[in-house]
Amino acid sequence: MIVAGEDKRRLYREQGWWGDKTLADLFLDNAQAFPDRLALVDAPNRGEFAFGEPRRLSYAELRAEVERLAGALLDAGIGKDDIVIAQLPNISEFVSLYFAVATIGAIISPVAVQYRSHELATMFGILEPKAFVCGTRMHHADHLRVARSVMRDGMTLMTFGPDAPVDAVDLSAAPPNPELLAEHLRRTDVGADDVFTICWTSGTTGVPKGVPRTHNHWVGIAPGTYTTSRLQDGDVMLNPFPLINMASIGGITMSWLRIAGTMVLHHPFDPQIYLAQIATERPGFTIAPPAVLNMLLQNEALLAQVDLSSLRTLGSGSAPLAPAMVGGFQERFDLPVINIFGSNEGMTLITGPDDVPDPVERASYFPHSLELIPFFGDRPRRIMEVRLVPPEGGDPIKQDGVPGELHIRGPAVFEGYWKSPEQTQRAFTDDGWFKTGDLFQTEQSGRFLRFVGRCKDLIIRGGVNISPEEIDQLLGGHPDLAEACVFALPDPVMGERIGLGAVPHPGREVSLECVTDYLLGQDLAKFKLPERLFLFSELPRNVTHKFMRSEVREQAIAMLEREE
Repeated sequence: MIVAGEDKRRLYREQGWWGDKTLADLFLDNAQAFPDRLALVDAPNRGEFAFGEPRRLSYAELRAEVERLAGALLDAGIGKDDIVIAQLPNISEFVSLYFAVATIGAIISPVAVQYRSHELATMFGILEPKAFVCGTRMHHADHLRVARSVMRDGMTLMTFGPDAPVDAVDLSAAPPNPELLAEHLRRTDVGADDVFTICWTSGTTGVPKGVPRTHNHWVGIAPGTYTTSRLQDGDVMLNPFPLINMASIGGITMSWLRIAGTMVLHHPFDPQIYLAQIATERPGFTIAPPAVLNMLLQNEALLAQVDLSSLRTLGSGSAPLAPAMVGGFQERFDLPVINIFGSNEGMTLITGPDDVPDPVERASYFPHSLELIPFFGDRPRRIMEVRLVPPEGGDPIKQDGVPGELHIRGPAVFEGYWKSPEQTQRAFTDDGWFKTGDLFQTEQSGRFLRFVGRCKDLIIRGGVNISPEEIDQLLGGHPDLAEACVFALPDPVMGERIGLGAVPHPGREVSLECVTDYLLGQDLAKFKLPERLFLFSELPRNVTHKFMRSEVREQAIAMLEREE
């Protein structure tokens, strides 16, 4: 079990970042205080991508569902610290399962619906789970068949949905078992410092790493979103990100717990349905990938049909934000876009309108010292300590404009990878800082941090380091491009040159010259201009919607080889 040391637990409790309540306790508090308030809303197209009619659950109804599932898990032999892997889309049962697992003190490991036997077999081997949960129906996927092919002896299969297999525990039909649940809670100590989730890193190569987080790790990161997004008691939030990672759990779900709000689910991402949900459910806050917001702002016909008036703020991240997009939403709709840079390991870089009113600065910069009132606190404190260190090692960087690897520590940062001491040792410094692998530099006399790329993604052209993310960010405002991704091309003379994978908007033609002219118009240095253009119908992305830069590069090199 990976846990924080006693000194750290005491310090974070004294500061108010951590407390003694589990996430199940926080949910129960809300259900007792607001039993009739609407808690959870399914996507209107739920029956198309999964099964069943969309549900709208009050806090009282959701509590009954959570307690029913908690009893069903116990009846199936799941207990304290047992691991349950769940492969489900964004449906109300997934949220109920989370809090049922939290109630009994078990551990949930959510995995992407896109994963197949290769990924599942690896995760089963790392976690040795007690149970696997999936739906009986999922559009374009057969999770039951895939899971059966790699399940190990001693694992229990559990399902939601119609036509449950005879050898599976049918969670949809399981009856309540309040006596069993009550007895378990009487004899079991479930604490806020217990590991609750094991999420997965989103790397595109190598063995995946399990990221364990306690209830308090999630509580520690929560103020980052609910404070900067100006959320209020009972607000409605639209959640389009899968319930498997930091954006969805730390950003939306933890904020939902904090304000006893209404969470509206969405899956898979469909712009028309997403915008219709904004119009009908009237959220005060939602999140969306940068590419979607760029597309929306450039589509006048679609904008004419959109009612964004309920939104007070809009979150985005996972890739650099285009200043033109952030400025466009603020100028046209008086709608501040919040710049969010997070990770499952616990990175907390967020730029909200109250900290950085200027939209162009907000698109590119993060406050070097973000102070927020902790979940259980009463005065602002720094949510995350940061320092920049040369990637090759050395003393922390003090000057503006010099890229360095971001090191972090604080109440939201995890303690180490699950059952992987070697990976944990490589990821942390001897003095306890987590090495993020992300390159930042300070700006404006240390006031801001600016993301300049991943350590491994740097383009080294003629001995000069070039950040591909910097160029991606500028191209986010190009009127003819739907998507753009810059990468390194091998070159015998310069070492590496700059390639560009691009997806034009429908009906638009894009040339290398028009791209470089646009970048020169943005006053980009000439040595950073793309030197080869590769047109794609779509760019490969991982399950968290980030560009797979290495895959774009491999496909581009394959195009070159076919030309020879």
